[in-house]
Amino acid sequence: MHLTLDQWLILTVLMATVAMFLWGRWRHDMVAMAALLACVIAGLVPAESAFAGFGHPAVVTVACVLVLSQGLYTSGAVDVLTRSVMPTKAGPTLTIGVLTGLAALLSSFMNNVGALALLMPVAMQVAARQSLPPGKVLMPLAFGSILGGMTTLVGTPSNLIVAGFRERAGLEAFGMFDFTPVGLAAAAVGVLFVAAIGWRIVPARERAGADSFETAAYLTEARVPENSKAGGKTLYEIEAALEQAGAQVVGLVRNEVRLTAPRANQRVRAGDILVIEADVEALAEALTGLGLRLEESKRPKKEDASESEASDAAAGDVRSGTAGRVPSETGKEDANQDGTANGKGAGSGKVDAQGEAGPNGAAGGNDAAQPAPRDEIELVELAVLPGSALAGRSASDIELRTRHGINLLAVSRQGRRSTARLRTMPLRAGDVLLMQGPAESLAQFASWAGCVPLAERALRIPSRRKAIIASTIMALAIAVAAFGLLPAAVSFAGGVLASMVLRTVPARQVFEAVDWPVIVLLAALIPVAGAMEDTGAADLIARFLLDGISQGNAVIALSLILVVTMTLSDLMNNAATAAVMCPIALGTAGQLGVNPDGFLMAVAIGASCAFLTPIGHQNNTLILGPGGFRFGDYWRLGLPLELLVMAVSLPMLLWVWPF
Repeated sequence: MHLTLDQWLILTVLMATVAMFLWGRWRHDMVAMAALLACVIAGLVPAESAFAGFGHPAVVTVACVLVLSQGLYTSGAVDVLTRSVMPTKAGPTLTIGVLTGLAALLSSFMNNVGALALLMPVAMQVAARQSLPPGKVLMPLAFGSILGGMTTLVGTPSNLIVAGFRERAGLEAFGMFDFTPVGLAAAAVGVLFVAAIGWRIVPARERAGADSFETAAYLTEARVPENSKAGGKTLYEIEAALEQAGAQVVGLVRNEVRLTAPRANQRVRAGDILVIEADVEALAEALTGLGLRLEESKRPKKEDASESEASDAAAGDVRSGTAGRVPSETGKEDANQDGTANGKGAGSGKVDAQGEAGPNGAAGGNDAAQPAPRDEIELVELAVLPGSALAGRSASDIELRTRHGINLLAVSRQGRRSTARLRTMPLRAGDVLLMQGPAESLAQFASWAGCVPLAERALRIPSRRKAIIASTIMALAIAVAAFGLLPAAVSFAGGVLASMVLRTVPARQVFEAVDWPVIVLLAALIPVAGAMEDTGAADLIARFLLDGISQGNAVIALSLILVVTMTLSDLMNNAATAAVMCPIALGTAGQLGVNPDGFLMAVAIGASCAFLTPIGHQNNTLILGPGGFRFGDYWRLGLPLELLVMAVSLPMLLWVWPF
């Protein structure tokens, strides 16, 4: 077999790239960029088009889907779906089946890493409730989210890569649901297997450690608004509802009087304040499940906000002040308490689920902080150090909002409770404070008060209004792309713009939501894969596979493409696998003279089947620590699952995409 110099060069680059991927010493995006630069230096890729991949529709679509997924996450849109779907008293088989199926459904339309991140706290609760090791729930959840990515164009980056290569081959790119017949069949059978049998064969491991750090439950105050589901319920009924979120009511405030041991049959009224003890991850679910809002989220009457606006913002808006007093029957507030006396106090503004502040969102007055831009508000956890200026003082004592322009939302105190209101609770060394405010103000306050930020983790307060908007934007973007009204990249880019305008994803968080290593990986490998095709190297590999193994049999060649893609996907990034295998699949179909669609779909299915190792897919890596897994634990469930997917996919490929 005679190879030209260009073919030798591109095959050398390809083999070195795959070897570097497998070695894992460098990040995937670094390896991909090195491969691209090597191709440019070798003259295989023109220098002027080296970075054309960054404008490729598949790359743009991946970035936009990541941003829209962030909107669904932070707004709490999926929390509502989870609460309505998850059974509360079922056995492990049904519970794991529903959770895995929900993960597959979500990952069909959003980034599957995001879907897993949303459901991991639920999985941990399920494991505790069912007395199971966390890994027996986490691995089915991770595999379900991977399976769901097979079913639509936007389910996983590898599907977008495959669609891009079909378009490059002179054919129309695959549509939104062209992946559904084969992908849905494989995903459905896989989810059923995992739920019925698979979770039982997952190794039982103890959790290796927390994702970041542990704190005791937070003590916070949540107001019952007019339209809350909690209104009219007894405390017993509310306790039962909060139990699912791992939260409990430890007190009730009515007319500025705190009842530390309220009766279980006492009915809650609109305007009451529930003192809730909840873990930080469960805090959002506890608030949204009953339509509660943090006490600090009540807006002052002088804003003249409409009742409907206040209702929409109930779950996610946070009042810009921690010392606010409950309105009296006359509707007046204690000016000294809320910091607005004599015109010297704080202005007030809305802070939503993503931490956006209104025009007057920070404290005003001579000693007040300046108003913060809407996209600079953050939620952080601060630990009170020994010798802190806060020791023995409350939020009211230090005029937290008026002087510092930040809010105290909750306090975690290592199992010790206080009978004081949150705003008047004397703070102690060792307390963990859930604070909200401009990043600069929080940093200055931490330095002044003698506090230290804890390890960063996702803290969010869902908003019903934002959740509806985020879900509508995602649905419209999918519909526009599915019906061919606009290309997928344009449709989802429009969705991102709408998300920024409507602030379901603040402008500051747009670039943070994008997984840039994945974007660089895709953009760099697209020209490299094009060089494989242009030099004829892809056809050369295809002829070797045909002549040496399949002997010209299209079915055997299709099976071989699927197996090779599956094998590579277990060892390297699925998007990289798709970019490497698509030219080979097209070349094989061209040599056989058959329709290339089945071969491209085989690549799409194989690239998504990364179940044997923790490095094959990000979702597998995410559960490694929380599940306490070892490198060799994945194949026990992953191997039979891959064989099952292969057994289902091959006949479906031949039926749906005949040669």
